[in-house]
Amino acid sequence: MNKLKLTVSPHIFADKNTRYMMKGVLKALVPAVVAGIYFFRVPAVLVIINSITACVLTEYIICKIGKKKIKINDHSAVVTGLLLALVLPPTIQPWMVFLGGVFAIAVGKELFGGLGHNLFNPALLARAFLMAVFPVALRTWVQPVTLDAVTAATPMGLAKIGLAQAPYTVLFLGNVPGSLGETSALALLLGGGYLFYKKIIDYRVPMAYMLTLLLFSGIVHFMDPARYMPPLFHFLGGGFLLGALFMATDPVTTPVTQKGRWIFGAGCGLITMIIRSWGGPPEGVMYSILIMNALTPAIDRVTRPRRYGT
Repeated sequence: MNKLKLTVSPHIFADKNTRYMMKGVLKALVPAVVAGIYFFRVPAVLVIINSITACVLTEYIICKIGKKKIKINDHSAVVTGLLLALVLPPTIQPWMVFLGGVFAIAVGKELFGGLGHNLFNPALLARAFLMAVFPVALRTWVQPVTLDAVTAATPMGLAKIGLAQAPYTVLFLGNVPGSLGETSALALLLGGGYLFYKKIIDYRVPMAYMLTLLLFSGIVHFMDPARYMPPLFHFLGGGFLLGALFMATDPVTTPVTQKGRWIFGAGCGLITMIIRSWGGPPEGVMYSILIMNALTPAIDRVTRPRRYGT
């Protein structure tokens, strides 16, 4: 005879837990990883391995020291390490990558109380830290080995100084200088499609991000075509797709309300284009997402729906 179990709520659990979502993100990142390794070969592999190792090891040590339950099996540290690797140049020194991985987990995640409590995206926060400490290393790019392994500027860097750009087909495939995971728009779109298919991410943030970026870039390009690049360039070039599909959709650091997600995505698009158009750096995705991460609690507070009857 089965015994009746009396427990507190919730009584029904969803199958999409943290482990499921993180595994889904890892699967979605496979095309970007394959593209990065194809274009940058051995240096890409070393950066990826080094970054993941640093993140997983740091989380393990911190949990051990703090006598907390070790949750490495939820794959969140692996996702952080992989995302960090994909936003770094392939020529960066291994010890810099390792330092970035330690910072991502220790400061970006555990300092706030662990997964679910962090205010900023750990991978982007670590990249901002490395950018501030090692600006030259973070701005040193090379041509993919399928072309010529010489120092070169990214398409965004060339656009900033008004020089000629690579054809859109090249930007779409990814045979251009840049970070490991941001060069191939095709690979990122495939991964993003998988995330939408599995319903791991919500469409509102990337949709608002994309519409705002396209609208803003279209307006400035119409005003001065000789100075500002067309919308398709901003969509395919730089870190937009990686940021919109894999960074800005982080459920921990983005608003939980539907209206808030539209605002968050629109804010990311607006800040990205302001920096790309008139700011000093050629790219603005990282700063836009981190700034909107800081505004997430306020956005949730403002867009919180009223309770029925109040």
